[in-house]
Amino acid sequence: MNQDVLYDVWWKHHEEGDQGMEDDHIPHWKRVLSFIPEEDLSQCSVLDFGCNQGGFLRLLYEQRPFKEGIGTDLARRSVEVANSRKGDLPIQYVATAEPEQFEGRFDLAFSLAVLYLIPDLGEHARKMKKALKPGGVYYATFADYSENPSLPYIQERINSNASIPMQEHTLDHIAEMFFQEGFRVGIRRMIPTWYLDLSPGKRWYQRVADHLQYAYEQAYVLRFEAPGGPIGT
Repeated sequence: MNQDVLYDVWWKHHEEGDQGMEDDHIPHWKRVLSFIPEEDLSQCSVLDFGCNQGGFLRLLYEQRPFKEGIGTDLARRSVEVANSRKGDLPIQYVATAEPEQFEGRFDLAFSLAVLYLIPDLGEHARKMKKALKPGGVYYATFADYSENPSLPYIQERINSNASIPMQEHTLDHIAEMFFQEGFRVGIRRMIPTWYLDLSPGKRWYQRVADHLQYAYEQAYVLRFEAPGGPIGT
């Protein structure tokens, strides 16, 4: 593994930090799970790519217990926190940029609010194909801010506080990179089922209208099915 790509923490904002980001992401994780049809994960091995402090796998196990879970992240200190919190759960967290080291291991994989940070999506698709079992499924969330008026504000906030800068991917580019690796690609909008929280401390948008535009038109979950599964699946 190339140790040069690792860092201590992802979110460096002095008042928020990775714990604040984890707290803010919990409602997002719960909403994502409402769009995931797989309910019985008792025989599944699950990967969380970009796990940060490990909260998603712990939440997933609470709601849908799985056989084993592995979380990977580039932030060393965040991975240490994740391992300190896992207790007796069948989970391990690893500081690595190489999920493909777990070759052919995963039935199901997730990356939640991570794709927009990955510079080379072609390489990422190849790594995920190697990590998944034939026919394994990878779910990833993505916000397409290309038409959102708050995009410059969002970029500035991320790029001034994060260890990795924001990339400007498009849905077409994401799909094409996975098509080239033989994946079947599906997508749906993640439309809210409850009121949006407009609290000042959670404000990522310069106008309420921009927040609504993101929530109802620009928030997506993509489903990538690895090649090699049973015919007809």
